Amino acid sequence: MMIKKILLTFALILAFQAHANDEVYELRVYKLQFGKSAQVLHDYFQKALLPALNRQGITNIGAFEESSDNMPKKLYLLISYKDMQAYSETLKALKKDKTYIADAKAYSGTSQEDFPIDRYESSLFLSVSGFPKLVKPKSGSRLFELRTYEGYSEDAVRRKIKMFNDSEFTIFDEIGLYTVFFGEKIAGQDMPSLAYLLAFEDMEERDANWKKFGPHPEWQRIVKLEEYANTVSSIDRVYLKPLPYSQL
Repeated sequence: MMIKKILLTFALILAFQAHANDEVYELRVYKLQFGKSAQVLHDYFQKALLPALNRQGITNIGAFEESSDNMPKKLYLLISYKDMQAYSETLKALKKDKTYIADAKAYSGTSQEDFPIDRYESSLFLSVSGFPKLVKPKSGSRLFELRTYEGYSEDAVRRKIKMFNDSEFTIFDEIGLYTVFFGEKIAGQDMPSLAYLLAFEDMEERDANWKKFGPHPEWQRIVKLEEYANTVSSIDRVYLKPLPYSQL
């Protein structure tokens, strides 16, 4: 029994070390309450939270809203941390940041009756070897496409990530599917899954570049491989537009 415990501990240490340098992405989704002003939330993001994160060296924070008219309205924050330790340290630092606390006073002091959200969802992702770092999109990117791929099992997601690492990222580069981040979800709803964010100038560029994907010779080769069969059981797609204070 003692040997088994030692082996398990050693395996956990190796697993942690294997991902120690992976970037961690936090994706927050804020559901706005119908009929309530969201201005206090925008002010909190722009004047308190983002500046506080910037002071800790966290830059290129994405702030978006859905481009559709779906209800309830949703706001998205994408925050990139250099690793899991940085994520943990950031949470602790915010609690001690007096400037942040002061700047967030209006948000923190908003009454329950006027508070613009009920709750927000937060998911964590680990970067992958084929796309290890967040990449700031080119200037003029006004349309973002957030895609989530669910797999029926952890192995299905693992094989889909391998498909991206080995081939799909190269295809994306060649045809103009400009990736901002790519990560495997490690905490949140609808697991196991992965997600990635693409950036375009507009819907016309998006449609034109995606049309190149299906006929691409490398895609036609890998999609027929047994290794990659049944890797994706569901795809969710959301179009986003950057808010004025977004750093992406």
